[in-house]
Amino acid sequence: MRISRGTSLFLLAFGVWSWIIWITFAKNLWDSDRSWTPDGSPTAYFVVHAVLTVVSFLLGTAIGVLGWRGVRATARVSS
Repeated sequence: MRISRGTSLFLLAFGVWSWIIWITFAKNLWDSDRSWTPDGSPTAYFVVHAVLTVVSFLLGTAIGVLGWRGVRATARVSS
């Protein structure tokens, strides 16, 4: 399957953007008062959002890798 250069760049940009957004979210989640009980253990809010963050990191990485491979493949075809 071939992906156009424009689509590849979009996928790569989406992967990078996803990491930027979710790193910020993870920092805010860690610092949130709703994430921890008074004794210091994580709340259900924290666990659910931590799982969401990990899945989003994985999907962002997979999408970025597809974009990167597409960019590299189109560069080889052009040369």
